[in-house]
Amino acid sequence: MADHAVRIKSMKLYSHIDRVHNELAELGKAGDAPLAAADLAAFDQLHYHGTDAVDAGVALVGIDRDTRVLEIGAGLGGPARHVADNTGAQVTALELQADHHRLAAELTERCGLAGHVTHVRGDFLSHDWRGRRFDVIVSWLALYHIPDRPRLLRIARDLLADGGAFYAEDLFSRRPFDANQWAQVTSGLYANHLPDWAAYRAEVEDAGFSLVQVNDMSDDWTHFTGERLAAYRAARARHIRVHGAPTYRAMEDFYSLVNGYFRSGKLGGIRWLARRV
Repeated sequence: MADHAVRIKSMKLYSHIDRVHNELAELGKAGDAPLAAADLAAFDQLHYHGTDAVDAGVALVGIDRDTRVLEIGAGLGGPARHVADNTGAQVTALELQADHHRLAAELTERCGLAGHVTHVRGDFLSHDWRGRRFDVIVSWLALYHIPDRPRLLRIARDLLADGGAFYAEDLFSRRPFDANQWAQVTSGLYANHLPDWAAYRAEVEDAGFSLVQVNDMSDDWTHFTGERLAAYRAARARHIRVHGAPTYRAMEDFYSLVNGYFRSGKLGGIRWLARRV
C-alpha cells in the first residue's frame, strides 16, 4: 500500500490539500467551527458535476437509510457525506491516501455525520473486510487508479449481498495512447487501467456482474473539463490570493492535462450500474 500511496501523488489534484482549509477560511469557518455538508460541496467533490453526479447515482441505485454503502476511493469524503446527509444511509468511505483520509474524517466530524460515515484508510485490493457485506458499492473517478481490474471486481462481488449494486463513474480509452502519452496519463492522472469499452465491459461481465445501464459521458466531460479550466484561469487572481501561486499552478496544470486528453478523443468517461449475479 505504501508504494501505491506515494506514487498516486504524481496526480496534482491530490497535492496541496490545504486548499480545503483555505476555502473554509474564506467562508469564515476556520478552525473547528461546525459545518454543514453543503458548505463543502464546491471543493470536496473530486469528480465532475459535483453533488449532481452523486445524486444521479443515488437515484439510479435507490440508496436510502437502510442501504449499506461502500465507497471506493473516497477522497476528501465529499460524496460519502452527501449520500449520508441526504439519505441517512450508513456509508463506509475507503481511501488510500493518508492525508485525504485524515482530512475527510475531520470534515465529517465537523459536519456531525460521524455516526453515518465511517472513514477507513486502505488499499481496496488488500484491505481485510472481516466478512462484512454491503448492499451497494459506489465509486466516482477512482477505479482507473487501481491496476488489477479482475481482482478488484472479484473482491467487489464478494463484498456485495445477493443482487447488490455496483455503481461507478470511471475513465476508459476511446483510442489507443502512444508511449509518450501513456507515460503522461500514468503520471498526471495516475492511470493504471484504461481499457477500451469492449474490454471494460467484458471484465465486468466476466467477474459475475450484469450490466444494467451504461452512459457514455465522454462528450459531456470534455465540455465540463473545458469550462472548468476556463473558469479556473478566469479566477486566477482570486485563487492565487487564497491558495498561493504553487497551488494555482498545480491545479491549472492538472485541469489542462485532463481537458487536453478528453479533447484529443483518446480519453473517455462512463457511468455504469451493474448487479451481482
